[in-house]
Amino acid sequence: MKQRIITAIVAMAVFIPLVVIGNWPFTIAIYIMATIGLFELLRMNEIKLISVPGILTWLALAVLLMPSNIGEQLYEWSGYTKIELTFMAVLLLLIYTVLVKNRYTFDHAAFAVLSALYVGIGFYYLIETRHVGLEFVIYALIVIWTTDSGAYFVGRKFGHRKLWPDISPNKTIEGSIGGIVSAIVFACLFQYFVPVASSYVILIGVTIIASIVGQLGDLVESALKRHYDVKDAGKLLPGHGGILDRFDSLLFVLPLLHFLHFIV
Repeated sequence: MKQRIITAIVAMAVFIPLVVIGNWPFTIAIYIMATIGLFELLRMNEIKLISVPGILTWLALAVLLMPSNIGEQLYEWSGYTKIELTFMAVLLLLIYTVLVKNRYTFDHAAFAVLSALYVGIGFYYLIETRHVGLEFVIYALIVIWTTDSGAYFVGRKFGHRKLWPDISPNKTIEGSIGGIVSAIVFACLFQYFVPVASSYVILIGVTIIASIVGQLGDLVESALKRHYDVKDAGKLLPGHGGILDRFDSLLFVLPLLHFLHFIV
């Protein structure tokens, strides 16, 4: 626990100022974190980042991460959209399976493409959310962090019924509900000082959905690690694991907030 707390404090001391600064420093930091996250995923399936498929996958990631204004400039300069450039990388990955006579298979290519989409789109919306406004990034972080903390403490105190034992045996239904309630309380407190929604009804509704989806994002990452028989996605953050271990919920919540038009 002590190591987790120290790591969390150091990580926040680095991450929060970058979030506040925004602009290019923040975007570059997200590119670095997304690259590490992609490496963590590819390594689970024994795909090296420094390899032909690894580099092609990273190029797809780099395109997906481009902020909307840069994507528009890219189209004006090259005549290709982000989706078209990403699909080119997909085609090259499939061609590579033929060139190496299926030592790198269609399954590997599918895993690589889905990894780029999962990491790339999630972190892209983190960049876009910061461009819309700092308050929305803070709101999302509050929902995720208070859900996680609330679920942990309520689950330890009152948890009896397992939420999804085959995937994450320590999570409980009581903890999950406690996390949702905790997120609502802190989101309402944040709304009082920094309004992010037009009404508390909308705020509470969105917070409930975001808290649930954030927990599902956590379970998705747990299921992935269990499938590939790894304890943590990485070792970058002692006591916490890797980038994906810390941002798994955020990669689901931020796109959701845009899809719900809570962030526009």
